[in-house]
Amino acid sequence: MNKGRFIVVEGLEGAGKSTAIHTVAQYLQTLLAKTPHQLVQTREPGGTPMAEEIRTLVKASRQETVAATTELLLMYAARAQLLENVIRPALTRGDWVLADRHDLSSRAYQGGGRQISDALIDPIRQVVLHGLQPDLTLYLDIEPAVGLARARARGELDRIEQEQLAFFQRTRQKYLDIARQDSSIVVIDASESLEQVQQALLQALEQRC
Repeated sequence: MNKGRFIVVEGLEGAGKSTAIHTVAQYLQTLLAKTPHQLVQTREPGGTPMAEEIRTLVKASRQETVAATTELLLMYAARAQLLENVIRPALTRGDWVLADRHDLSSRAYQGGGRQISDALIDPIRQVVLHGLQPDLTLYLDIEPAVGLARARARGELDRIEQEQLAFFQRTRQKYLDIARQDSSIVVIDASESLEQVQQALLQALEQRC
């Protein structure tokens, strides 16, 4: 087990990412326990001091309209910083990386939700990613209205979480469209019970890791 692995958890607001990440992290830590390698956990946008500052810029509510392309470029700026300083070094060491969101989020939220074309996003992706792709992405799928109700119940919403339902419906559709074309993405039904979701996550990990 010398090669680092890159695993990502994705999902709309209220899909249960935090709980899912805890489940996945426990499994991976057990898997790596008898190896010299570690599990590195991170999140996007964020994961480094500078990227966390960008996260604050992106998520803060403000009177000024944030242009869709501004949001897109900030997301990729944060991602570039995280890849350079955390993810690539960890994978080079042979460590495993577990990320709360990655590039798929931008393709879904900015591509689907903001309706920015692939023709604009793809060249930016190439510059930032240099071909790096997750070994496994676990996408927690949920109806946007259900997820948003959960998100509202847990507290104040950030700028993106305050978008209209149609934005999240487009985002979800983009997630599903991409997942149908990418065998490294496993779709998990996040509307099921906690036990069923955990079972589906563990099954995917056992099959892919």
